[in-house]
Amino acid sequence: MNSQTFYIKTYGCQMNERDSEIMAGQLRQMGYQPVNDEKSAELIIVNTCAVRGSAEEHALGYIGQLKQLKDQNPSMRLAVAGCMSQEPGTIAWLKKHAAHVDLVFGTHNLHELPKLLDEVEQSDEMVIDVWKSAGEVVEHLPSQRADGVQAFVNIIYGCDKFCTYCIVPFTRGKERSREIPAIVNEVKALAQEGYQDITVLGQNVNSYGHDLTPAVDLADLLVELEKIDGVRWLRYTTSHPRDFSQKLIDTIAQSQKITHHVHLPVQSGSNPILKRMNRKYTREQYLDLIERVKRAIPDAVLTTDIIVGFPGETEEDFEATMDLVRQVRYDAAFTFLYSAREGTPAARWEGRDPVPNPVKKERLNRLMSLQYQISLEANQQLIGRTELVLIEGLSKKNPNVWAGRTHTNKVVLIDRDPAVDLIDRFVPVRITQAKTFYLTGEVVGAPVSDPSPRRRVELPLV
Repeated sequence: MNSQTFYIKTYGCQMNERDSEIMAGQLRQMGYQPVNDEKSAELIIVNTCAVRGSAEEHALGYIGQLKQLKDQNPSMRLAVAGCMSQEPGTIAWLKKHAAHVDLVFGTHNLHELPKLLDEVEQSDEMVIDVWKSAGEVVEHLPSQRADGVQAFVNIIYGCDKFCTYCIVPFTRGKERSREIPAIVNEVKALAQEGYQDITVLGQNVNSYGHDLTPAVDLADLLVELEKIDGVRWLRYTTSHPRDFSQKLIDTIAQSQKITHHVHLPVQSGSNPILKRMNRKYTREQYLDLIERVKRAIPDAVLTTDIIVGFPGETEEDFEATMDLVRQVRYDAAFTFLYSAREGTPAARWEGRDPVPNPVKKERLNRLMSLQYQISLEANQQLIGRTELVLIEGLSKKNPNVWAGRTHTNKVVLIDRDPAVDLIDRFVPVRITQAKTFYLTGEVVGAPVSDPSPRRRVELPLV
């Protein structure tokens, strides 16, 4: 390829963000340089998400918009990657509606990107290489990480849970864990480079290690990572309630580094709906887990995911979800209207037993209204407390305000003193005001960390 600039557009979860870092690392190793917008790029990669229909629609719309750039610059190359590439029907759709795409590849063969780009240059047709099997874990791939002090580390790929609404097991494949020594070495290297806030990633991190010999678990891994000098905070995502063990709860409770933000997606508070979703736990088992977390970690910040309008959901089912939210009192909930994913069992049920859209939306509004009130009340309990806050950048609404997060993932806004640079610093902040989605506070002491050796040149908008 003659051109040497690239731009990656990423949709979806942190796993996709990490995949984009790996793709960028390979491209940098090949001699490419990143640019900040697609108009300046000779190679554009769209890293897609398939979890919800809205993410797909955004990605497909963006791919369509790129045809104009392709027409203006025929030598530009356009690649489509990520989970959507692995979905049934995507290839046919791209061939019919997006013939300007040069390359389609999936989640399992990121490491073959250099070879695939060579194939593009030798072909007059769309190059398609989407693996149907999950493949093996490939270590030591180059990576172009973001500057700052936060880093993502993959620990497990794929998912074996097969929730009836979810396409991930089909797009990401079976669960494959990385060995503990490989993960420890990666985090040690990150700490030496100045990264202090580490998030370990997986579609279900609680399944980590069951496929290794000998078998280990997430608690074993976190204990090893906690020993690494330079790491201040350890986070993990995403969790499945079924695999959230008492051993893991106790490990978090005893740790000085593992954050006390516990995200446990419940999806529904109704046993009949949970069964149809194939979640493999009951409402009662979930509530018992929540009580055990609260006993062991009294300051735990609990968050969740909830799907509204799953096929067959009755008003009684929905009220069971509302009642569970009242009992648990989550600090925040990510709520979604059910979105049928082609190829999943629930997509077939949607045609036979749908919840009308007006009913879905009315229920979602009721749920959000309840959760917003609970979130506000939870945040109000923090007024007057002093929290350690990692300053991540500027507020997108006010350039005179810093935005940061606590170890429990609470967003905190702080008035900015132009004479003091706090980006990527851990700062003690007294909380002075609480809103539904964020806190405000004032700095009450000097930063407890030195300036990052990987300080970002451009401040991100948070």
